[in-house]
Amino acid sequence: MKKYIAGIDISKEKPDLCFIQEEKTLGEEETVNTTAAVKQALKTFLKEAGAETSDVSACAEYTGQYIWPLCCACKELGMDLWLENPAQIKYSSGIQRGRNDRSDARKTAACGFRFQDKARLYNLQQENIMSLQQLTSERDMYVSDKNKYQGQLTDQERFIRKKDYRQKSGRLRKLIRGLEESLSQAAAEEEEEIKILIESDETLSEQHGQLCMVEGIGNKTAVKMIVVTKGFTDFTDARKFCCHAGTAPFSYSSGSSILSRNRVSQRADKSIKALLHMAAPVVAARCRGGNFTTVMKGKQLKEKIRCLSQTPSGRSLCTGCLP
Repeated sequence: MKKYIAGIDISKEKPDLCFIQEEKTLGEEETVNTTAAVKQALKTFLKEAGAETSDVSACAEYTGQYIWPLCCACKELGMDLWLENPAQIKYSSGIQRGRNDRSDARKTAACGFRFQDKARLYNLQQENIMSLQQLTSERDMYVSDKNKYQGQLTDQERFIRKKDYRQKSGRLRKLIRGLEESLSQAAAEEEEEIKILIESDETLSEQHGQLCMVEGIGNKTAVKMIVVTKGFTDFTDARKFCCHAGTAPFSYSSGSSILSRNRVSQRADKSIKALLHMAAPVVAARCRGGNFTTVMKGKQLKEKIRCLSQTPSGRSLCTGCLP
């Protein structure tokens, strides 16, 4: 167990730090969210406490790209970093009344102290995987922007005056045409960059090739799975990935009054789940006999896709290439 715990509440501009020793608060500080500032705050505490980096463990909630300065600072100092799910920190803190950044840092530090035996240390991803993550996020952003404008054309036609709709739809169609031209060019450049990144790394190239050999898995789904699993290093068990993707069914029952059928959890990564559900009907259409024919018979498409995620054959979409 570590002697000191640094609980860090991450925000875009000014993260809060709380340093504790056996649940006793030693110091609190607010700093700027840059690598140099976070590193200096940690070094100042080490100097004041007379501690070594091996005596301290930093615990923070995962907040996407805003954790980058903290990750770089901990790597440069050689300090252990544990990034926990925000929901886990929230539910482990008991009943809460009010909140602010300073109290959130205290709760993060307390969670880090109580659950040290369950800590999973965070390591920065490989550069190629980080680049793939940025490219896929950018591509999703472009698609989302296009769909936002496209939805205005179809959703509002029945609810505004025809004259106003004609004027608005004309402007939107012109905007969408220009956006499609820009998107097609950007998408081609991104696909080329993704292809070069994968081909330049022997491990990623092998993983991508194995994934594409699985029935129903295409290029985009394969790249997304590599990014989500960080090159198949973030999950030690295929079942854990099924839970993360939201394709594993769970029972919901209590006593004799609550007897619900098994269903998947909404606490999942919906982006990879959507891709796998799009692949499921392809597998169902190409397979003959076995579980698919038995489970699918007489069911509607939406019900078929739901059933696919609850059969061993359907879950093979997620586990087929996982070790």
